[in-house]
Amino acid sequence: MTLTKVVGGVCGTFLVFLLGGWAAEVIYVGGESHAEGEHAAYLIEVPEAGGGEAAPVEEAVPFDVAFAAADASAGEAVFRNCKSCHALDGANGVGPHLNGVVGRPVDSIGDYAYSGALEQVADVWSEENLYNFLAGPQDYAPGTKMSFKGLAKPEDRANLIAYLATTSG
Repeated sequence: MTLTKVVGGVCGTFLVFLLGGWAAEVIYVGGESHAEGEHAAYLIEVPEAGGGEAAPVEEAVPFDVAFAAADASAGEAVFRNCKSCHALDGANGVGPHLNGVVGRPVDSIGDYAYSGALEQVADVWSEENLYNFLAGPQDYAPGTKMSFKGLAKPEDRANLIAYLATTSG
């Protein structure tokens, strides 16, 4: 008798799931079918690949060109992207504090647990190392704990570095 109850319970549960799936399909998909050639969405025509002109490739701005026009006050505004993980008051957060980071040895904050990936690519946080790192941290130092996607605009990176250079160590 117990086995019959267990089999009945499993079959009843399966039946509830089947009816729920059928009801959801009726509600969300609808009962009507589309004739051949009809679609439930708009089609957007795109040109064939390889048939047109190639998209212009944006060339990377060299560090010295971007840093020559850097503005520290504009970098302070860019630092808003960093505030959620980094501080300038000497306290570590999700990431290490950035007081005096320009010119500081990599992985040098004693009370912060680094991943060790940065030591493989740089010794000191020079302006150029920071510029390359901020373009894409995971690309520059694979395995780094910094999950930020990076700053795409070269002028933003240069402005941020100029601002960080004004912070004391």
